[in-house]
Amino acid sequence: METLALELAGVARGRRLFLAESCTGGLISAAITRVPGASEFYVGGVVAYSDALKTRLLGVPEALLRTHGAVSRPVALAMIAEADRRFGADLACAVTGVAGPGGGTARKPVGRVFVAVRRDDHAWVRRLDLACAGRAEIQDRTTRVALLALHQLCAGLTPSGFVSAEDEDEMESHD
Repeated sequence: METLALELAGVARGRRLFLAESCTGGLISAAITRVPGASEFYVGGVVAYSDALKTRLLGVPEALLRTHGAVSRPVALAMIAEADRRFGADLACAVTGVAGPGGGTARKPVGRVFVAVRRDDHAWVRRLDLACAGRAEIQDRTTRVALLALHQLCAGLTPSGFVSAEDEDEMESHD
């Protein structure tokens, strides 16, 4: 992860990054802040493990949480929807999922994670299904996916495996 964080730092200068983490519990933030000079692009983050904090700190509508549940594409996108207004960020990432070993359901099994990224006014989202991994591996793999996606965005690329938030039909087929 150190290499990915260093590579991100190399391309993120001039950007203002905000992170909204749930199932990773701050691991993405930790990876970024290990890099000297992270303060040049990283404004900070929120670990919003509970639905109440997702609503209070990130502005996720309660109705969205009731309708879709915290582990969902719409909630991941909502977690970063106001990153610019609330935190002065033009680059953002959110993760929400079931890291296990408990807490999974048939619809949202352990290892189901949604990663959303946003650059300026455009957002992308990706669903991960890491069912055969343990808790630490789910968190580590999610962190790697997030760091790589942020790096790709800063390099002017579309993040690999992500779907544009504007493409509702494509998003539905990946739920």
